[in-house]
Amino acid sequence: MTASTSNRTAKSGRLRGRVALVTGATRGIGLAIAHALGDEGCNLILTARNQSALVRLSRELASSHIQVLAQPGDVRDPHSVDALFGSARRQFKRLDVLINNAGIGHPNLSVAKLPFPIWKDVLETNLDGMFLITQAALTMMKRGGTIVNNLSIAANRVFAGSSAYNASKHGALGLTNTLREELRPRGIRVIALLPGATDTDIWSTLWPEAPRRKMMSPETVARAVIQSILLPADATIETLEILPTAGRL
Repeated sequence: MTASTSNRTAKSGRLRGRVALVTGATRGIGLAIAHALGDEGCNLILTARNQSALVRLSRELASSHIQVLAQPGDVRDPHSVDALFGSARRQFKRLDVLINNAGIGHPNLSVAKLPFPIWKDVLETNLDGMFLITQAALTMMKRGGTIVNNLSIAANRVFAGSSAYNASKHGALGLTNTLREELRPRGIRVIALLPGATDTDIWSTLWPEAPRRKMMSPETVARAVIQSILLPADATIETLEILPTAGRL
């Protein structure tokens, strides 16, 4: 676990003083969102399974304007989640933004050939983990907070050979939509983020030969997320679907 500061200066400060938690923060879209939030002056709670990557990231992001708490953890494990939020409460007392980004894919295999342990791991990470993190986060969130669940366009489409991934994202969309209705009275916004093909490491598992030159960058997705968070409190984007201009790959 690390908490650090340095002399790096926030670029904008539009989120200065707020606190955001990013899961799966060391790679891909989560990494890009963490950088974008830090650039806006947001204090950060970062978690992922790779401790050394978290330490490097916290050093990159820390500045004289923001605090960074980096703690390794596993979103699938209730005890790990409890430990994360224990540290978060001690340092920050509250949470303004939750980015549920942690997620994994699996090799392209038909339902007939997909091993159950792989199915189980994907569902536990992409769906159970989102539930556990969100449930814990709600004890720290108040009116004006925002939850962004990174789901992928697989949340409302299907791709042959990706049954566990599809199922986890469809389930996560159901959880997201339910959560939004439950939290309206509390004034907490819930955004379903549905990015299309984005150039991240997950393609090494899902489709190693994918044409990455046609994909969006994670920074493009992060920029859209920041703009959604910065909307006035009386407005929200409920579903944020972002696609490459090249279309479906």
